[in-house]
Formats: sequence, C-alpha cells, structure tokens
Amino acid sequence: MWTPTEEEKYGVVICSFRGSVPQGLVLEIGETVQILEKCEGWYRGVSTKKPNIKGIFPANYIHLKKAIVSNRGQYETVVPLEDSVVTEVTATLQEWASLWKQLYVKHKVDLFYKLRHVMNELIDLRRQLLSGHLTQDQVREVKRHITVRLDWGNEHLGLDLVPRKDFEVVDSDQISVSDLYKMHLSSRQSVQQSTSQVDTMRPRHGETCRMPVPHHFFLSLKSFTYNTIGEDSDVFFSLYDMREGKQISERFLVRLNKNGGPRNPEKIERMCALFTDLSSKDMKRDLYIVAHVIRIGRMLLNDSKKGPAHLHYRRPYGCAVLSILDVLQSLTELKEEKDFVLKVYTCNNESEWAQIHENIIRKSSAKYSAPSASHGLIISLQLLRGDMEQIRRENPIIFNRGLAITRKLGFPDVIMPGDIRNDLYLTLEKGDFERGGKSVQKNIEVTMYVLYADGEILKDCISLGSGEPNRSSYHSFVLYHSNSPRWGEIIKLPIPIDRFRGSHLRFEFRHCSTKDKGEKKLFGFAFSPLMRDDGTTLSDDIHELYVYKCDENSTFNNHALYLGLPCCKEDYNGCPNIPSSLIFQRSTKESFSISTQLSSTKLTQNVDLLALLKWKAFPDRIMDILGRLRHVSGEEIVKFLQDILDTLFVILDENTEKYGLLVFQSLVFIINLLRDIKYFHFRPVMDTYIQKHFAGALAYKELIRCLKWYMDCSAELIRQDHIQEAMRALEYLFKFIVQSRILYSRATCGMEEEQFRSSIQELFQSIRFVLSLDSRNSETLLFTQAALLNSFPTIFDELLQMFTVQEVAEFVRGTLGSMPSTVHIGQSMDVVKLQSIARTVDSRLFSFSESRRILLPVVLHHIHLHLRQQKELLICSGILGSIFSIVKTSSLEADVIEEVEMMVESLLDVLLQTLLTIMSKSHAQEAGEYVSCLLSLLRQMCDTHYQHLLDNFQSKDELKEFLLKIFCVFRNLMKMSVFPRDWMVMRLLTSNIIVTTVQYLSSALHKNFTETDFDFKVWNSYFSLAVLFINQPSLQLEIITSAKKKKILDKYGDMRVMMAYELFSMWQNLGEHKIHFIPGMIGPFLGVTLVPQPEVRNIMIPIFHDMMDWEQRKNGNFKQVEAELIDKLDSMVSEGRGDESYRELFGLLLLEKVEQETWRETGISFVTSVTRLMERLLDYRDCMKGEETENKKIGCTVNLMNFYKSEINKEEMYIRYIHKLCDMHLQAENYTEAAFTLLLYCELLQWEDRPLREFLHYPSQTEWQRKEGLCRKIIHYFNKGKSWEFGIPLCRELACQYESLYDYQSLSWIRKMEASYYDNIMEQQRLEPEFFRVGFYGRKFPFFLRNKEYVCRGHDYERLEAFQQRMLSEFPQAIAMQHPNHPDDAILQCDAQYLQIYAVTPIPDYVDVLQMDRVPDRVKSFYRVNNVRKFRYDRPFHKGPKDKENEFKSLWIERTTLTLTHSLPGISRWFEVERRELVEVSPLENAIQVVENKNQELRALISQYQHKQVHGNINLLSMCLNGVIDAAVNGGIARYQEAFFDKDYIVKHPGDAEKITQLKELMQEQVHVLGVGLAVHEKFVHPEMRPLHKKLIDQFQMMRASLYHEFPSLDKLSPACSGSSTPRGNILASHSPMSPESIKMTHRHSPMNLMGTGRHSSSSLSSHASSEAGNMVMLGDSSMGEAPEDLYHHMQLAYPNPRYQGSVTNVSVLSSTQASPSSSSLSSTHSAPSQMITSAPSSARDKYRHAREMMLLLPTHRDRPSSAMYPAAILENGQLPNFQRALFQQVVGACKPCSDPNLSVAEKGHYSLHFDAFHHPLGDTPPALPARTLRKSPLHPIPASPTSPQSGLDGSNSTLSGSASSGVSSLSESNFGHSSEAPPRTDTMDSMPSQAWNADEDLEPPYLPVHYSLSESAVLDSIKAQPCRSHSAPGCVIPQDPMDPPALPPKPYHPRLPALEHDEGVLLREEADRPRGLHRKASLPPGSIKEEQARMAWEHGRGEQ
Repeated sequence: MWTPTEEEKYGVVICSFRGSVPQGLVLEIGETVQILEKCEGWYRGVSTKKPNIKGIFPANYIHLKKAIVSNRGQYETVVPLEDSVVTEVTATLQEWASLWKQLYVKHKVDLFYKLRHVMNELIDLRRQLLSGHLTQDQVREVKRHITVRLDWGNEHLGLDLVPRKDFEVVDSDQISVSDLYKMHLSSRQSVQQSTSQVDTMRPRHGETCRMPVPHHFFLSLKSFTYNTIGEDSDVFFSLYDMREGKQISERFLVRLNKNGGPRNPEKIERMCALFTDLSSKDMKRDLYIVAHVIRIGRMLLNDSKKGPAHLHYRRPYGCAVLSILDVLQSLTELKEEKDFVLKVYTCNNESEWAQIHENIIRKSSAKYSAPSASHGLIISLQLLRGDMEQIRRENPIIFNRGLAITRKLGFPDVIMPGDIRNDLYLTLEKGDFERGGKSVQKNIEVTMYVLYADGEILKDCISLGSGEPNRSSYHSFVLYHSNSPRWGEIIKLPIPIDRFRGSHLRFEFRHCSTKDKGEKKLFGFAFSPLMRDDGTTLSDDIHELYVYKCDENSTFNNHALYLGLPCCKEDYNGCPNIPSSLIFQRSTKESFSISTQLSSTKLTQNVDLLALLKWKAFPDRIMDILGRLRHVSGEEIVKFLQDILDTLFVILDENTEKYGLLVFQSLVFIINLLRDIKYFHFRPVMDTYIQKHFAGALAYKELIRCLKWYMDCSAELIRQDHIQEAMRALEYLFKFIVQSRILYSRATCGMEEEQFRSSIQELFQSIRFVLSLDSRNSETLLFTQAALLNSFPTIFDELLQMFTVQEVAEFVRGTLGSMPSTVHIGQSMDVVKLQSIARTVDSRLFSFSESRRILLPVVLHHIHLHLRQQKELLICSGILGSIFSIVKTSSLEADVIEEVEMMVESLLDVLLQTLLTIMSKSHAQEAGEYVSCLLSLLRQMCDTHYQHLLDNFQSKDELKEFLLKIFCVFRNLMKMSVFPRDWMVMRLLTSNIIVTTVQYLSSALHKNFTETDFDFKVWNSYFSLAVLFINQPSLQLEIITSAKKKKILDKYGDMRVMMAYELFSMWQNLGEHKIHFIPGMIGPFLGVTLVPQPEVRNIMIPIFHDMMDWEQRKNGNFKQVEAELIDKLDSMVSEGRGDESYRELFGLLLLEKVEQETWRETGISFVTSVTRLMERLLDYRDCMKGEETENKKIGCTVNLMNFYKSEINKEEMYIRYIHKLCDMHLQAENYTEAAFTLLLYCELLQWEDRPLREFLHYPSQTEWQRKEGLCRKIIHYFNKGKSWEFGIPLCRELACQYESLYDYQSLSWIRKMEASYYDNIMEQQRLEPEFFRVGFYGRKFPFFLRNKEYVCRGHDYERLEAFQQRMLSEFPQAIAMQHPNHPDDAILQCDAQYLQIYAVTPIPDYVDVLQMDRVPDRVKSFYRVNNVRKFRYDRPFHKGPKDKENEFKSLWIERTTLTLTHSLPGISRWFEVERRELVEVSPLENAIQVVENKNQELRALISQYQHKQVHGNINLLSMCLNGVIDAAVNGGIARYQEAFFDKDYIVKHPGDAEKITQLKELMQEQVHVLGVGLAVHEKFVHPEMRPLHKKLIDQFQMMRASLYHEFPSLDKLSPACSGSSTPRGNILASHSPMSPESIKMTHRHSPMNLMGTGRHSSSSLSSHASSEAGNMVMLGDSSMGEAPEDLYHHMQLAYPNPRYQGSVTNVSVLSSTQASPSSSSLSSTHSAPSQMITSAPSSARDKYRHAREMMLLLPTHRDRPSSAMYPAAILENGQLPNFQRALFQQVVGACKPCSDPNLSVAEKGHYSLHFDAFHHPLGDTPPALPARTLRKSPLHPIPASPTSPQSGLDGSNSTLSGSASSGVSSLSESNFGHSSEAPPRTDTMDSMPSQAWNADEDLEPPYLPVHYSLSESAVLDSIKAQPCRSHSAPGCVIPQDPMDPPALPPKPYHPRLPALEHDEGVLLREEADRPRGLHRKASLPPGSIKEEQARMAWEHGRGEQ
C-alpha cells in the first residue's frame, strides 16, 4: 500500500538504479530525488533532473536528507535543509563534470589537470563543511576557500560569475541593482577576495586608511654541512639592512654540537624562527639574512697547544648571507617553504670580523675566504602575511614546532593597544685597551651582568638570541691578539619593569691567556645605570663608558663603591668633585663603547613627557610643558595615552581660563596623532577611555567655546594650520563634548540643557559661516573648509545621542545647504563637498526615513548640478548607489514612494543625458555605475511614478525627447558591452527592467505619436530597440544548459516572446503609417524572425505579409520588400542565423496569408523564390562554416551565384558572390577558374567613362578603369593557371583599347605580354588533366548536389583512385556505388549519401584545330582538354543469347555521351550534366577498335626503345610483346577469326564486309608491328633473358603461320597490288576531308580505344572493347556475372605475370563477361588498374609507378607531351635524330591514309605489304614498321606510349595485355606494296646542317623513307626541294599543305563551337615537342627498295646485338 511520506522527502542516490522493474525510475549515482510515497522498502518519486517523470526505486539506494517542504500535497516543493554553500558546490561540480571531460577532448590538458585538482579540493572542503566539526572561524575560512575555487573554475570554464554576500549567493530581487553591480565588480576584480570584508558593498568613506598587512619570514635551519670545525658552535641569524648598515631584527640563536646537529636533542627538526612585523616598506629595503657562526672551543682551531683543553672560548668562525630581494619573488609565488643553501665564509683578518657580512655582501673577496666548497647552511624560508593571530590560525603546524618568535628591533608600523613590551637592546660596539707591558696584544673577553639596586645579579635577564633560554651572564666572543676589538654583538635585556629603576649593567674585561694554565685575568671593568636620575631611561645612542682598573682580587661585593663614580663623560660632567682616593682608578687611555635601543610600552626616555605627567611638581612651568607636548614622539604618547588625557583634563579643570586653549590644542594634537596609520589602532583605546574613564563633566563648555572661536577666526587669519587641525579632530572633540555633557547632565539632573542646545546651534551657525565663505581666492581657507567637510559626517552619531533624528537632519541640511551650489568653486572643493555628501548618505542618520525626507532634496540638488555639468561622475554614482541601496532595503515603507517620486523628478532626465554622454566616450566603468543607477531607479518605479512622469511633460516635444533618450540609452546598453558576458544575473535583470519599462512607455508612444502627430523618429527608435532586445545574446536560451534555462524561465519567462508580442502589437497600431517603415524595418524584423524561438517566429513572420500588402496598395507591387528581404536574408543567413525549420515555417505562414490576397500569384512566386533562396543560403552557410573542402564551398557558391543571376536577377549580390568565388579559387590555387569567375564581372562592364561608386574593395572610379583593372587581373590569373590561350584574346582587347587611346606605353606592355604568352604555349610544359563523372544520390547531400551528376576536372597528377579518395573524404558519410547503372528511386529518395564515380573521356569542340597538320602538338594538346563540354564513357554488355564458346559474337558496348551545362574549364572545376545520350557499338566495331588500339600501343612502346627514350630496362617491352604474342598463339586472334571471319557470320551480316576487311588489315598490321618489336627487343635484351626472346620468336612464327593459314594471299603478294590501280592507294595520296592528323587523333581517341591508352581502356577483365567501363570503381554486376571461381580463373589467365598473382581478387570488375576469353583477351593490363581501385602487390607495380613518376607522372596517352616524357628524342636544332627521322620516313613517310567514312572499300583500296620482311629466322632483310590501316589509323612514327610506364593502379601498365586464353593480338589482312628505293634528299634546310641527318652514330645505314604514291610523277615531285620551317615543325607531325594554315585560337570565353555530331570526334593528345617533319608528296617506289631497306636495318640491329 503506497502511503505519502512525511519526513522522507529528499534524498541522494548512492547507487545507480537501472529501472529494471515495471514503473522503475532510472537513476544515476549522485542524482537527487524528491520522494512522494513509500511502500515496503520502495519509494515513489521523481528525479530533480527530470521532474516530469515519476517512478519507483529501492529505498536502500537513497541517502535521505533533511528538507523544508512547502505547499504540501500534489504541487509541493522541497528544498534541502543544508548550507547554501554546500548546495552550490554540489550543483557546480555536476555542471563542471561534463565540461571537464570536454577539456580533455579539446586538448586543453593543462586546464584539465588544474580543474581536476580544484574539483578534488572542493569535494574535500565540502566534506569538511558537512562534518559539522568545525568552529565558526574554521567554517568561515572553509567557505572562503570554497568560493574562491568556485569563482576560479567558473571564470576559466567561461561560466557565469556568481554574485555573493557572506559567501552565499545573493538573490537579485533582494538588493538594489547598484549593489548587485558592485558585487559583480568586486568578484571580478578579485576572485580571491573574501566577501567578509565586503559585508556591505558600500565602503564607509570615513575609513579611508586600511590596516597595513605585516609580513613575516619563517626560517628553519635544516643542516650545517661542514667537516673542519670539530667543535660546538652557535649560529646567529638576523635580518640586516645593507643600505642603513644595521640589523633590524633580534637574533635567532641555534646551538649546534660538533657533528652539526642541535646541542639539545629535543631541538631536532625544531630549529626554526619567525621574523615578525616587517612592513611593506621593510620588504622594499635591501635586506639580507645574515648568519654568524661562533665556535666554542680552543683559542686557535688548528693548534692544540694554544690553551688548555678544558677551557672553552667563544671564537668567531664564519658568516653567510642571503639577499631577500633575490628570493622574494619566488617566495611570494610559491606560498610554501623553499630551501636555500648559504655558503659560509671565514674572515681573513679577525680584526675585521664585525664587518664580515658587509664585505661578503659587497663581494670584497680579499677580506674573506671559503674554507671548503661543502661548507654551507641549508635553510628553508617561507613568506607569511597577516597579523599574528591570522598566522597562528592558518599555520598551526609551524607553531607546533617550537617556533622562536624573533621580533623587529623597535616597534612595528602598527602598535596594538595590548602589545606590552619592555626590551632594552644593547650592542657591544668596541673597546680600546692598553697593551699593559706585554709583547703581544691581549685576547679580551667581556663579561656582562645585570645588577639590581641592592647588588643582586638579576637572573635570566640576558638573551643572546631567540630560540634559547635567557641567562644571568653574558660572555663575549674573543678576538685573538686584539687590543681594539670590534664586536658588534647585540644582546637583548628583557628586564622586568619593576626592576628597571635602580638596576645597572657591569662589564668585566679579562685577558684570556693561551699559556698552559690558560686562566682568564681580570684587568678592568665598566658600568652603566639603566635609568637616569630624572626618571628617564638610558637614551637610544652610543655610550662611551669609562674603564676602571681592577684585578682578580678586587671585590664587587659592595657595588656602592663604584656606583658613586661617573660611568661616562656626561656623568662626569654632572659630578665634578670626585675624590681621587677611591679603590677603583679610571684608566684614562682605555674606553669601552656600547649602544642601546629601548623598545618599551611602559618606560620613556622623554623628559617633557615625564614633566607633563608630574605637572604638579612644576606648577609654574605648565604653560611651557603643554607647549612642548607637540615635540614628544607619537610612540611615547600612545604608550601613556590614558595618563596624558587624565592630566590634560585635570589641568583644564584647574584653570579653564588660563589653560583652556592650550589644553584644547594638546587634545587636538593627540586626536590627530591617532589618525596616523601607525597609531590608528589606538582609536579603540581612546573610545574606551571616553566611555569608561573620562571624567571631565565641565569640559564640554570650554571645548565648544574653543571650537567656535576657531571657526569664527577662520575668516580673518592668514595661517590656519591650527584651525585645520581642529577641524580634522572634530569627531573626537564632539565625542568629548557629548560625553562631558552626558556626565554633567547625569550629575546635575539635566541642568543647563537649553544653554547646551543653544551653544550647539551657535556652533553650527559658525560651521555654516565657514562653509559659506568664498574660498576661491584663499587656498588656506579652502583647506579649512575641506578639513571641516571631511570631518563633518563623523559627528552625526554623537549628535543623535543628544538630539532627535529630525533635529540632527535639520542641522545637516542647513550645513549642506550653506555650501556654494555652483560647480565652479574649484575641482578639489567639489570632490570634498561630494565626499561629505556621500558619507552623509552612508551614515546611520540617512537610514532613518524621517531624516531622508529632510536631506534627500538637498543631496539630489547637488548631484543634479554635478551631473548637469558632467563633473565628478564617479563620486556622484557612488552616492546614488548608496541612496538606491537604502531605498531598496526599506522598500516596504510608504515613504519610499515619495522618495522615488523625488528622484524621478530630479534625476531621471539628467541620468539619461549623463549616460548618453558617457556611452559616447566609451567609459566602461562609469557607464556601468550609471546604468546600475538608472536601472535601480526604473526598478523602483511603479505605475503611479510612470503616470506622473508622463503627465508632467509640458509638450509632446519634451515627451518625444525623453522617449528618444531612454530608447537610445537602452539600445546602447544592448550594443555596448557595459556588463561582461559572464555577468548573466546582471544582464537578465537589466533585460527584465527594460522590457517592463518599454511596456509602460509603448502606450505613451501609441497614444501621442500615432495619428496626426505621427513621428517617424520615435517609432523607428522604438522598433530598433525591440529588435535589439530580442536579439540579445544573453536571452538566447537555446545555447545554454537545460538547468540554467529552467531557472531563467521560472524567474523571468522568455522575455523575447514578451517583447515580440509588444512589437507586433505596436506594428498593428501603426495603421497606414506602416509604409514609412518599408523597406527600412525589413532587415531588423527579419533578424527577429531568425531567432530560434518558434513563438517569436510565429508572431513576427506575418508582418512581412503586412508589408507586402501595404506596398502593393501603394505602388501596385512589392519590389522594395522583395529586394530588401533578399538582401538581408543573404547577409543574415551567412552570419549563421536561420535553419531548415525556419525556411519551412516562413514559406508555410506567408503562403497561407498570401493565398487570400488578390495579388496571390506574384506573392506565391515571391515566397517560393525566397524559400528556394533560403535553401541555397543554408547549404552555402553549412559549407562555409564547417570544415568543408574547397570543392564543396566552390560548388555551393557557384550554385548560389547562378541563382542570384538567373532566378532573382540581383546583380549586386551576384557580383558579391563572384568575388567570394574568386577568392576561394585563389585560395585553392585554381587560377584559371578564378580568372573565368572574374571574367563574369568584367563582361558586365563596358568600355565607357560612366562613374562607378565605391564597391567591395574597388575605389570610386570610371567603368573603363574598373574594366581595365579587371582585365589585367584576369590576364594575370590566366598566366598563373598556364591557360595562356584564354588570356590572349583579353590581351588583344586591351591592346585595341590602348591603341584607340594612343596609350603606346600600355600598348607596348600588353603586346609584350601577348608575345610572352605565345612563347609560353610553345615552350612550357603543361599537364593534361583527367576528367571524372560523379553522381551524388540520396537526400542527405546538400541541395545543390542532391540527385545530380557532375563532371569534374581533376587536379594535376590526380588519377581515379586519388580522386575517389578525395571525394570520400569530402563526404565521409557517403557510400561508393559499385556499379555504373543509373540508380533507382529507392536510392534517390533515401536518407543517405551515395557516390558513383568513374573516369570519362573529353570530346573536344575545336576539331578543326586538331585536324590541322601544321599545328604543333603543344597547341593541340590544349584544345584536346579545354573548352570541352561533352564527355563519354563505355559500358560492355551482351545482346541476345551469350555464346559460351566465343563471347565476342554478342559483346556490345553501351556508349554514354554527357553534355554539361558549361564547358570545362570555367568558373568551377566541375559542372552539372545537362544531357545524356546513349549509343550502342556492335561487337565487330568493338573488335576493330580493340586491335587498332593495341597496335598503336605497341608502336608507341617500340618507338620509345628505338629512340632510346627508355633506358636500361627492357622488361616493359618483353612483357608487352609476350602478352600480345602469347595471347595470339593461345587463341586470342583466333577468337576474332572464329567470331567474324566465319562464313555464317558473313552471310548473316552482309553489311559488315567492309568492317571485316578492316579487321583483317589491322590483324596483319599487328604482325608487322610485332616483327619490328622483336627486332628491337633482340637489340636490347639482356643475355639472361635470351630464352624468353627465343620463346617469343618461336611463338611469333606460330602466330604468323596461323595468319598465313587464314589469309593465304599474305605470303604471295604481288608488287602490282600496291600500284595506282588500288583505290586505296588513291585515297592515300589524296587530301581527304579529314586530314591525316585528325585521322590520327580520331584513332587514338576513338570511342573504342580501350587497350591502347591507359585512361580509356577498360579493365583487363572487362570487355577489351569498352574504353570507359574500366574507369568505374565497382564490382561486377551480379546479374551479368559468372561464378566467382570462374572469375578468379579468368583473372589468372588475364594476368599470368607473377606481379599480378594474388591481386586478382581485388580487381573491381565491370560486367559478366569479365571471365570469358573474349572479354579478358587483348585488353592491355594497364587498363584494368587504370580506372579501378586494386590493391595489387607492390613489387613490380612500384617499378612502373617509379618509372611513371620519373617521367613527370604524366597523364596517359593524350595528356603527355612527348618533350617531357622523352627528352632524348630531340637533338640539334629541334630535329629528330637520324635514326628516328629515318624510321619515321620509312614507316610513315608519305602514307596519309584517308579516313573518309563515306568511301567504299573498293574506293579506298587496300595496302600491300611484303610479309617476308618480318620473317626473322628465314629472311635477311631487316623489318620495317608496317604502314597503318586506313580507318582511323594514321601512319605516323610509333609513339612512345605514355601509358606504358604507369603503374597498375593508374591503369598505365601496357605489358601483360593479351595473355588470356584468347588474347586478341590480331594481325590485319592488308596489301602492302613493295617499296622502291627513294632518291636522295636534295632539299636544303636553312636552320639545319646536312650532317644532322647522320647524327645518330650508332646506326651506319640510316633508314630511308618509304614512299607510297600513285604515280611516277608523284615520285618526281617528291625529289623537288620543299620549303621548310625547321624551327617550328615537330618531326613527328606530318603537316598539311601550306595553303591550310592553323587557325588562331578562338576567344575561349565566347560561345563555344558546336560539338561534333559524330562520336568519333574524340580528340586526344599527340606528342607535343617533336620537331615537325617536312610536308612533301611521296611516290610509291617498287617493293624491292623497301625490302632492301628493311634488310639493312635488320642486319644493323642484329650486328649491334
């Protein structure tokens, strides 16, 4: 049965509970719970963390605490009954815990450990508080430590400052705002300041002097490390002032045994002292700790003969010093003991012992030496602060160690009344003694006794030093052989006060013999009495005493025998008649000096003071004695204070007339003496005297009379020092007056009351008189008035004893009113006047409401005057703060309403004015003071006050001025950081007061300024204030912790909502005047709606509809609202405001409103576009603020920029984003893109002189100047981006402008720039980038990317793998799709991110440039990859039934062409795909292109080795040849033969006859290429690889034989076949519509180019026909695939080479055909890794990667200029070496195959080629490279394929291409004519010497060109010399006819050229820097010549091997 609990209401969870039962409440350890019910060991209740969730939990998991329950029942509240500090510690530690962990995460390790330490301390302190075992003082101390640590932690964690009073958190409702401000200020100024000193936050102005804090040094001797003394020793420590040259402290004595330990075993670890009472002034002195070491033993340390062993002497040994200044800093910081080592030095000459410490300090090293390095005193020091009581309390352990208190010589700065002391310090200075007839000087020891009057030796009255007990005698140390010893030893004589009078000192002098007996012989003595006859003590001075002779037989029993003698010169002068027949004769040549210093609170050395105290003995000297009192030292006066005061008042009673004034002056002197800080603490002694001991009942009359007389004299006297002193003593004079009157009244039963009152009133009249005098011309009078005003407030409490509150208040009002009210009486007087008023307000008098009613008007009057003049603002604010504090504490009284009314009338306006002035000067502290005053006043105001205030304005202008002022102050208050960020309590209270005030004032605004009197300025000010208020950071509750948020909401509610309602209401009240605030208030209101508070948004968003409506009514549209809203939205969202929910709410609310309007269409359109803009802006912001990559930021900016341009047409915003985008590009070093971006702005400008305003970073200038500057900048960026072709048209444009203006200097500059760009194009290396298609699928992508596909221009050297890694790092949440298929709707709509990435091939626009023959490849290279808008990629698939025996029959290619929105490069590195086109390629076409590409790849590789561009390693060629030959032998070509040469196929596909022929030709061509490759291989092969070469030769023979079998005509081709009768020959010789260059290009980049180029070829396991399929990063599509084991098997076939073993499983595969022989054959191995992410072993791959990187890491095939890759290819004069040129002529020569696709086979004809040239074992003729086939295969020198040296990862490996079961290394069936011998060259070359033809010394017979021509006439023509441009024509390029010069590049940023219609127009790069060969016609000579040339070349190659 559940029953409500009675006592068990609150508890703490001591064990976590998981809530594992039904209705169980999950609880964590440390949580607090409120208990509601109980039942059988279970409780039901709530956690204070989640008060809404109720549940049950075990009772034994809860530790119960006492609590106060209020409002018992369903809604009861429970507050734990514990110390509020404990509660705060608990809450704070819980808050810190989570923040503390975050510190570690954020690597703030230092703070992390510090905070952990502080948290542990707090837990410990909390435990101490809860223990309940502490005294009140200890509790207070613990609380102080706790608050210090809480404040420290809060400050370092950036939490709020907590205002406290008496260590407890204050409730801001209970104190005034001024006090709250001061509490915050004091906490801020000193986190460690104890709030006990700040009980009331208002400092009492009377207590200006602070008690100085004494300092103390704790010293502990740890050890004395020495090993040479071997005797007992005394160590004396003292403090020494080097500047003064004297000791300032007593000595601390440590007695050590010969081992260095304490002589007293109890002293172990207790050899410590406290040097006390050092003032701040002392700490600045040049102080040293000096340690003197005195040994006790033989006379000479190392001479055992000197003196007997039983006699011990005190002998000087050594000294050590330590500078306090040097260690003070470390001691101050450390706050604990620190060890120091003091090195001990010995004195070189004993006679200088007294100065040894000075010599060591001065470093006079000649006078001392160190006995050994190990000699040292180890001491520890600690600096302590505070009075002794505090020190004892804080450091009890120190005092438990037998601490020796070592006092300062003399009195400390502050003499405490109870400090009784009676110490005489005596210093043995020096002596001068006779030698006494001896040959050596004496060893003198002085013995001293203190004797009483009766001759008794006083016991224990001599102290050698603190730390050791007193003794009865003193023995000085002995200086060896010195008749003039200097001791300088200080002894303390603590003689009891009652024994002081009559006592004397006796000094006995003995010679210590070092002979055997070693006796000490007495030879003289001296003495000195302690007190003189007149009762004064021995003066503080050096006393030279007479030395009297005596011997051991002399007796001192009768001390009277020598006491009658003079002890010194002064004494001798006092008694001249001394008989000469005395026992003791004075030794006139000997003297002995001592010095004394008395520190006594009972004895005096002052004669005048003694005379005053014994005045009755000298009645005739009273006047003189009173006059001399001023010359007595303060120390003497305070010692005898009570006696002196009694004496003075007795004298006053004796004769008032005669002595009255003198006694008054003496009293004034004593009172002012107590104002001195040194004696300030004797004031309580004075107070006690007045209250308890003062008996002068008649004194008040004389005191009043004297005081009034002084006042009245002040107008006439020139010197007023004594008057000013009397004014300063006013407080105590009045104390005496009042106490005297009370005594008199008590004695006489209240007689003469009226006389007393009238005398006081007269006195006040005199005071007013003094204050009313004009002191501007009299400085002395000014000082008098100042002294009077300073003391005046101190007399109020005394007056209140005799008068009523109203009477005293009237006195004070009259006095304050008598002060001049002008502010011009001088600044110092102003200050004094205000200070007096301030202390009046702080006085007890002002706390009475009766007195306030009287005093407040005059106080406010003076403050008003000063505020009006802006003078003494800080003092005024202090006074106001005090007033508000008093008014707040008595706020329940009815009088307060009247007082507040007074203050509102007098102060409100001037306070506002003052604040505006202060805020304009940014004086933060003054502003804070006055803000708190204003807020205090506003907080005190109620409805009545506001009503009166608003009714009292005479006119609307006055009201307007007031409203403007107060709104302005409030606005400034929120804009300026008057209160620091962590003053949350203060800020919230301020906001609460502002919102309350605004609610009162808004009605007045509406009432007075709405209709006819509408005033825009006031309304605008109001709206601005409301907007600022809602946007205040301190009110944004969303960013603070939930606990803090709950507190704020409970106390104040959400003030933003309150103000939003107020704002909306006022907007509605405007009516037709709303139009005045359109568009001005759109931005501010938009800012309010962006506050993340749903209620505020709901209230404010409809205002925009209102604005649209009003503008629509007025103008017929709402363009202004539209423009302003878009502008402001952009800036605010980019600042981080707004979110997705805001966008939705904005659209929803406005569309709902707009739906009902007549202008709904335009409205809906506008709202829709704004929400779309917001979507983009939010994306943009998210990209910018996050640590997003440049790509995302750039893409986002482009998206937003385009939106502004195309959809909203906001040109200014568009331009802004152009520049933002440009800056981003520059940061990412995308200079070309940056240039294109700036070009957008440039194109908006015209070449006109229209003036443009200042904008962004542009100054005011003309449009022409801005456009010129932009052009120059853009040209510069194009140059940095190496896009010179884009910069050239701009150079021309600028040149045109300069020319039209005749600005030849600029024209010259720009022309030179243009020329340099042409040079750069031809000379500088440029890399061709890769292109990648990226699809972004899923709703998690930013809006601008979501479900879109882009093509991206890669960075330099960036391949697919690197690009994919980059994209995945940019989108870490994204999943890479493993197939190329277009995703379905499920992926498009899912809440995830999918990336689909593969490489694509560019399809260039400028085909005409690429088709030109004479255009250098470096130029073409640019156009191949720039201005590209179309890209393509291929995907293989099977159409129809799949032929399992030969898959090639059904293997089709799906070719996708992507068209972008803009060409690349452009304003971004990527653009969106605008259109997709799909085309299917048949299996036969696929086969043609595969074989064609493989041929080209082989040519390229062979060419590299022929031209010696690849050095040393022949492996690449070996593997490539092996791959093709082996694949062919194993059935690669046979697969094609089976598939397409089959009769069935030819019958079924009659239209493919031409293509079949072409495939045959290509297969034949491949055989010829392989033959040349083998010849080259033989030349370079390493001997160890010979077996491989032989194997290749054998397999090649088999391959050739298989082709003979297929094409029997190959073996017996007739030369006639190659004549002019073949149509193909015609075509070769003629100029076709597409030039050979373009054919060559088209071939290399044909859509099917898979194998030949790394970047276009597919995976080895994918269809060899697909060039792009391999670019996908994916796994095989399971729907098309075969079993995994088949796949693995085929991969092994595809990669027989060991370097791929083990990596096959990692290869990403495209389609199901991958494992079939058809798909894995012939595809070059480099193509597989090229575009797939594989993890092949690195052994060989690294070689290839290294090779690639060594060759500039160039892109594949088309991206690589040959100049960079094959530097060896170019020799003298830019021409090829002979060998290469010959090879070029032989292979390609005049062969220009036509690529016209419209010609038939018959028209095109066919090549003939004698195959025997390649029959290596059988024939003798060297192999010639075969001519290329016709279709898309131009015959040019074998290019060094840039793909070959690339690593497997890049897809650049071209070696292991066809080693699968049916690798298609096919040979084409072609007819080649036999070449005839060419005639010798006769053409001359201007720039090349003839011997250059034979430059290659390795080859004796150069290859001669092979010509193919139609007729003999063509042969003859070829002999004619051709004009040549040797300097610019790369040798590897066959130029077109001279009649077709290359066109100039078009303007790159003008509309692009139309794209080619056919897919074969893909242009890829040619080798760049080869010298260009001459263009000449070539004939077709007989085949015999060709055979001869081939044979020679072959033999030459074999000979070299």
